[in-house]
Amino acid sequence: MGKFVRKRAQKVGLPPGTLVYTGEKVDEKVSITLIDYDEQHYQEKEIAGFDQCLLLKDKPGVTWIKVNGIHQVGNLEKLGECFNLHPLILEDILNTDQRPKIEDFENYLYIVLRIINYSPDSELSSEQVSLILGSNFLISLQESNGAIFAPILDRLRTSKGRIRKSGADYLAYALMDLIVDNYFVVLEQFGEVLEYLEEEVVKRPTPETLQDIHRFKYDMIMLRKSIWPLREVVGRLERKESDLIQDATGIYFKDVYDHTIVAIDNIETYRDILSGMLDIYLSSISNRLNQIMKVLTVIATLFMPLTFMAGVWGMNFKHMPELGWVWGYPMALGLMAVVALCMIHYFHRKKWL
Repeated sequence: MGKFVRKRAQKVGLPPGTLVYTGEKVDEKVSITLIDYDEQHYQEKEIAGFDQCLLLKDKPGVTWIKVNGIHQVGNLEKLGECFNLHPLILEDILNTDQRPKIEDFENYLYIVLRIINYSPDSELSSEQVSLILGSNFLISLQESNGAIFAPILDRLRTSKGRIRKSGADYLAYALMDLIVDNYFVVLEQFGEVLEYLEEEVVKRPTPETLQDIHRFKYDMIMLRKSIWPLREVVGRLERKESDLIQDATGIYFKDVYDHTIVAIDNIETYRDILSGMLDIYLSSISNRLNQIMKVLTVIATLFMPLTFMAGVWGMNFKHMPELGWVWGYPMALGLMAVVALCMIHYFHRKKWL
C-alpha cells in the first residue's frame, strides 16, 4: 500500500503553506514546455525555468505551461510568484496523495486529478496531476515524464478540432477528457483479467488464485478512491460555477461527467464480481474438500466389513472349522469381493458415488 499512501510525517509541526515534496519520483527529470497558441499561430518550446512565463502572462491567445517533474521546490516557488498562486495551492501540488478536487480562487481554478496506469503483468499505479486554469492560461503539473497528453499536443500542432479556436477552459476539458478516457483503457484490461480469473476460480482454484482476488479487490479500492471524487469536480465545472468556464464549454464537461459516471458504475460492478469470486473460491475449495472426504469415506466404508472378516479368520483358534477346509481361502476372498460389490451397488443406488 506504500505507493498509494504517501508519508507526511516530515511535515508534522510545520506552518501551513510549507513546501515539502511528499512523492517518490525524485529522480525524474524536470521538463517545462511552454506552448502558446491561437487559431492562426502555434509556438512550442522547452524552457529552463519560469522566468519567461511573465512575458506571456498577459499575452493574447492561450498559454499552456506543461510541467513534468515537481520535486524541485524552487521551481514551484517561482511559479507561485509568477502567477500569484496561493501558498496552500503550491503545498497541495507537492502533497501527491491528494484526492480529486476543485478549488475556486476567483482569478484561477485549481483542479486535482489522478492518472491511473495498469498492465496485467505489473501493479496498479496512481499519479497526481494538478491543473491551474486561468482566463488565458493553463498550467499542468505532473509527477513524471509520462506521455499521456501526447494526443492533445498532436491536436494542437495539427490544428485538429476546435481546440485552437477555443480558450484555456476548453484545453482543460481536453486534458480531463483524456484522463477519464484512460480510465476505460485500464478498466477494459481489468475486465479481461477478471474473466480469466473467474474461469480459474470455478475450474481450478489455487492459493495463488486467492492472492490474485485480494490484490484485485485492493486495486478496485484504489480505483474507486481515484475516480469517485472526480464526479463532484466535473459536476461543478459542468454547472459553470466559475466565470472562467464559458457557456460553450459547459456541455463538453457534461460529456466528461457522463463518462465519469459510467467508469464509477464499472468499478462498482467489478467490485461486486470480485466479492462473488471470493465466495465462489471458498465454495469451490469446500466442495473439493467434500469430494476428497467422500472418496476417502467410501474407501474406508468398503474396507470395514473386509477388515472384520479378515480379523475373524485371522484368529488362531485350534478348532476353527475353516482352517482345515481346502477351499476356505478362496471362499473367504470371494465372500469379501461379493460384500464389496454389494456395497458399491448400494452406494450407487443412493447416488453417493
